[in-house]
Amino acid sequence: MIPRLRPYLGREEILTIFKSRKYAVRRFEQAFAMQFHSIYAVAFPYGRSALWAFLNALELKEVEVVQPAYTCSVVPHATVLSGNIPVFVDNTLTDYNMDIDLFADAITPNTRVVIPTHLFGYPMDIDKVNDIVRHAEKKYGHKIWVIQDCAHSFDARFKGKTVTNAGDGAIFGLGISKQITSIFGGVFTTNDEVIAKKVREFRNRNFKKPSWKKSTLRYLYLLAVDLAFQPIIYGFVYWLQEKTPFLNRLTKAYHLDEKIHFPPDYLDQMTNIEALVGLEQLKKYAVMRSKRIEIAKKYFETIINPKDMVLPPEIDGATYSHFVIRSDARDRLLAFFASQGIQLGQLIEYSMPHHPAYKTYAKDKPFPNSFLCSNSMINLPIYTNLYDIDIIRIVSFLLHYSENHEK
Repeated sequence: MIPRLRPYLGREEILTIFKSRKYAVRRFEQAFAMQFHSIYAVAFPYGRSALWAFLNALELKEVEVVQPAYTCSVVPHATVLSGNIPVFVDNTLTDYNMDIDLFADAITPNTRVVIPTHLFGYPMDIDKVNDIVRHAEKKYGHKIWVIQDCAHSFDARFKGKTVTNAGDGAIFGLGISKQITSIFGGVFTTNDEVIAKKVREFRNRNFKKPSWKKSTLRYLYLLAVDLAFQPIIYGFVYWLQEKTPFLNRLTKAYHLDEKIHFPPDYLDQMTNIEALVGLEQLKKYAVMRSKRIEIAKKYFETIINPKDMVLPPEIDGATYSHFVIRSDARDRLLAFFASQGIQLGQLIEYSMPHHPAYKTYAKDKPFPNSFLCSNSMINLPIYTNLYDIDIIRIVSFLLHYSENHEK
């Protein structure tokens, strides 16, 4: 079966178990900062832990944090669990990022942080974002921090400028579904020495050193992931996921979307084995980035006018962490592809203001685009080790479905 995602792992990552772990996390931080055009990087167990730590390190409490309505749940979770207030902004139906005009209207006298999320690898207009924020700072007379959410956009570029250092800092997630992985893990980057010092000191005071047991379990998880995502084996894994509660229970412990929740180990520091895997992944990043862009180009060239589907935009500077299509018949399309041995992805299957836990933050606003996307988005496989023959199969079945299934 063709998996919906597959981390680009090889013998280099597997053999990290035999490498020196001395200063591994620090070495990873330095290499990460250099790779993504920043001066400072601070490693965390998850990207959500990085955002939570930033908000706490700068002693931000009961302030408004402007963010997308259509976003990964961990961003508002980190906001609320740090004692702050998420303010949601609806997205566009073109690149699925925050509507820039609605973003400007969402900033109030209580706004202290804004989080531009560059969803699916599509860069937001960082120039407009910064102009809006600078105008609001003058209007309200206080600092507003701009934290780029780069979990999907490690080096997306707007007009040739990287989004990663377009604000006061950036957060990255490094789970197995991300463009590069450190098994789990996250990073906060910044070019501001004062912010970097505060975030690092907060982490060192409040996050505990991981146990040798956790490091061992992380490595065993790496081995299991490498095996599980082999196409010849993934059919069985897919069956476990869809037909049994086993994998669902494991996933929900770390990504429970229906409640405001963090995983149990969110206050552990990154393990050395994760840092070593991350170092190997950084060496491959240029290849992984170019391969995703290459696959996206093939999709754009071969998926021509599909009926009842909306293709994503083709944008210069996008890194295509996901190749997303929009369809009102999502469930039927997913089932059809699964029957052909191809798993399509469902990413962000929720609109945050429509979640029971976040309805009080919605302030009775409708967020129609976010709600629409939460029920209609599908992503095609787009990973480095996707074979050309698989791309042909995916496109062929998509066009076949388009021609033979009425809305």
